[in-house]
Amino acid sequence: MPAPLKRRTLLTGAAGALAAPAIVRAQGKTAIEFYFPVAVGGPITRIIDDYVAAFMQANPDVAVKPIYAGSYVDTLTKAVTATKAGQGPTLAVTLAVDAYTLVDDELIVPIDGIVATAEDRAWLDSFYPAFLRNGQIDGHTWGVPFQRSTIVMYWNKDAFREAGLDPERAPGNWEELTAAAMQATRREGERVARWGIQVPGTGFTYWLFQAFAAQAGTELANANGTKVNFNDPACVEALQYWIDLTSKYKVHPPGIVDWGTTPRDFLEGKVAMIWHTTGNLTNIKANAKFPFGVAMLPAHKRPGSPTGGGNFHLFKGASPAQRAASLRLLRFLTTPERAAKWCIDTGYVATRPDAWETPEMRAYLAAFPAAAVARDQLKVAVPELSTHDNQRVTQVLDDELQAALLGSKPPRAALDQAQASGTRLLRAYAR
Repeated sequence: MPAPLKRRTLLTGAAGALAAPAIVRAQGKTAIEFYFPVAVGGPITRIIDDYVAAFMQANPDVAVKPIYAGSYVDTLTKAVTATKAGQGPTLAVTLAVDAYTLVDDELIVPIDGIVATAEDRAWLDSFYPAFLRNGQIDGHTWGVPFQRSTIVMYWNKDAFREAGLDPERAPGNWEELTAAAMQATRREGERVARWGIQVPGTGFTYWLFQAFAAQAGTELANANGTKVNFNDPACVEALQYWIDLTSKYKVHPPGIVDWGTTPRDFLEGKVAMIWHTTGNLTNIKANAKFPFGVAMLPAHKRPGSPTGGGNFHLFKGASPAQRAASLRLLRFLTTPERAAKWCIDTGYVATRPDAWETPEMRAYLAAFPAAAVARDQLKVAVPELSTHDNQRVTQVLDDELQAALLGSKPPRAALDQAQASGTRLLRAYAR
């Protein structure tokens, strides 16, 4: 058995000299390059470009270059590879749950190590605690919440009305969800014209499962990211219920539903209810041809959803000047007004309470109250599954969950295997 790993020296203060910056001062300006997870051009790239242009206009001594690096996985891979080669970005938005990996590999520096004033510290404390938790390791804060979300339930009010359900009321617990899904499923002979409920099983399988597990009364890992809890009886109950929606109640499409097609299936009327990220709220609002509702996920033993999405991380190659400029950029991007605008334009959750008190947000909520659901759900949210060696740990869980959803393994056997694999991967980190 390998000896337990110890946390390496924290990368603070003068540690920026440990690696060469990816971009150095040029033409009298401090240059910042940041990676952002967008796979294709579109509204989000335009929004970020506009933010960057406004920042540079207000800060003419800083040159900022955003690089749209693909998916979250692509962004992490590119940032890690470039940083290890001494050519990494100054900043990158990666999944909040990547913090353990980035810290263990000594690739980032703590954000609280660059705050210098009481005003800076007040800014760092201004974010929702639920969004800060995934980035708080060893007494330091390593990530700035930005593109954050929870899972919410969307429902088609016309489908509810047609099925004899109250179109203004979402199911509040598993029993009501099952009953509503059975009523909303529409069959035409042997063909299902509309499913009652759809929960995607690709892309972020563990994330959707974590919602079921939280509702069943458990969490998937300890707070230190050193132990997993995959085969807890409540986890088995949670996975069995997800499977039962297909096999027992026959209200969910068989097999594994794709993450990317689930919103489209909802917009095309193929399903009455879906679970998906609040980051899809603006898309659904813009494209739905029917009235829809947004609700917290249904409760079982308790209500609950994991948080999700990306944080800004500051990479170790940044020079002192780049670190100071990065702090200015991060504060600029996360003002209450800009956090509110980001929420309105994208559907992601405004990450600080005072953003919800801005005049623009108040007007938006008055016209579209559903936008507040994800914020309100933070009161019962749990941190997204995050451990050391996180990508491999979540991958073994994803593989076993998908095997169970496909019917090739019983839930207990699948989760026992996930537990054994996760424990083996984390053995070196156990304390």
